[in-house]
Amino acid sequence: MSTSTAKAQLEVQPDPGKHRLNNPGWFLVTPSVALLLLWMIVPLAMTLYFSLMRYNLLDGGEKTFTGLGNFTFFFTDEGFIPGMTNTLLLVGSVLLISVVLGVLIAALLEASEFFGRGIVRVLLISPFFIMPTVGALVFKNLIFHPVSGILADLWRYFGAQPIDWLANYPLLSIIIIVSWQWLPFAILLLMTAMQSLDQEQKEAARLDGAGPVAIFWHLTLPHLARPIAVVVMIETIFLLSVFAEIFTTTNGGPGFASTNLAYLIYNQALVQFDVGMASAGGLIAVVIANIAAIILVRMIGKNLTDQP
Repeated sequence: MSTSTAKAQLEVQPDPGKHRLNNPGWFLVTPSVALLLLWMIVPLAMTLYFSLMRYNLLDGGEKTFTGLGNFTFFFTDEGFIPGMTNTLLLVGSVLLISVVLGVLIAALLEASEFFGRGIVRVLLISPFFIMPTVGALVFKNLIFHPVSGILADLWRYFGAQPIDWLANYPLLSIIIIVSWQWLPFAILLLMTAMQSLDQEQKEAARLDGAGPVAIFWHLTLPHLARPIAVVVMIETIFLLSVFAEIFTTTNGGPGFASTNLAYLIYNQALVQFDVGMASAGGLIAVVIANIAAIILVRMIGKNLTDQP
């Protein structure tokens, strides 16, 4: 091909970038995109600025440049290791409970016909619409309370000594409360996915002699791979920032027994008034959340690519 011919083809082909700039839709979305970027960048920039400063409100609000000193202090803080460990235990336990019980309950609801099944569905989903603070207060005062709680009455009925759950098993109590709130989300999503399963495949499997367990293992569970991945991704992002349940019930204690990363940052910012260290902790939390989100999004993308 000659040089003149190539130049002629380049002149004929339109520039896609120029075409996009001439599109009126680009001008329509520009204000909203600019506002969204401003809404995100300004707080992030201020957090980055304060994270590089030694800024404690108890010291008169004076700011001095400390570089990465706040990050060093945050990593070496006595609450960082317990906070990270409790965060991982909380997220992992709630995900395990939500996925396992969500799959089993959704499968039972879809497999059996009984009177009042619609009411049962509504009752199973309703905890998801209760505010976290209200749900935590219900568990604290009506269920886990060592004197007037339901579990205390049950313990006394069998002649046993009531347990102060929030004092003796604080992290387990938080896991139970958060699981109770997020299990309905998993049930709703998985139950909706089960309704799209081809019933002809089930009938063919039954005709071939497959039992309920085999049908569930080889047909239902593979069909739920995508919705399970979505449940894991969405819940992980929200569970990394659990705060209201801890603040309402245990205040992170006893000691650091129920402190997670979000509550540790709150403690630095609004209890110790150390804005610099709290900003450094906030950036660390943002990095951890983004890493988790990227890994989970790739897992879901691989899942969607591998399955037809």
